[in-house]
Amino acid sequence: METQPSLQALARELAALPPSLGPVRVIGVDGHAGSGKSTFAEVLAEALGDAPVLHLDDVATHEELFAWEARLRAQVLEPLAAGRPAHWAPYDWVERRFGAGRVLEPAPMLLLEGVGAGRRALRPHLARLLWMETPRVMSWGRGRNRDGRELSDFWDGWERAELAHFSDDPSRPFADTLVRQSGTGYEWTSGTDESAATATFATEGNEAPQA
Repeated sequence: METQPSLQALARELAALPPSLGPVRVIGVDGHAGSGKSTFAEVLAEALGDAPVLHLDDVATHEELFAWEARLRAQVLEPLAAGRPAHWAPYDWVERRFGAGRVLEPAPMLLLEGVGAGRRALRPHLARLLWMETPRVMSWGRGRNRDGRELSDFWDGWERAELAHFSDDPSRPFADTLVRQSGTGYEWTSGTDESAATATFATEGNEAPQA
């Protein structure tokens, strides 16, 4: 196993990919809720020169946990595909409404992070799909512990919705890269054929993973 001091090797590999959405290389980061997607995406974004990260939690709502595709397409995908800035508004999960509008420029790299980032409707627009290889039960346990008992009912509903989503539209079988987190960093295998994949290890911080 090759040891790397950071995720720079993976970042260089991703930056060398051809654009997948207009001038943008969209990198999907998918996995179960609580699998560490947000933390990994932020670390990878830094390695990519502070690439923007779009969290799918910001386009979902309480009523539309997974029915956000049309909104994402109209507000983000179509403008970026045309080389124009995207205008979108993140959802406030406390106030239960969309907040102030934001602008997302058509940067060379964009990380699209969240459960469902690798859904079939989005895969044609991705330059690479990464999957956080954290078991479902472990991921959900992390999420519940993070959010506390006051969100227990929400998690009950989320787990049912996530199971239904991945049953109908799985992402992992189509992932180009599987990412695993250890106590000291990340290990990934590139390539859909794991038997021929190359494992790489990158030492990073010891922070607890987020979503």
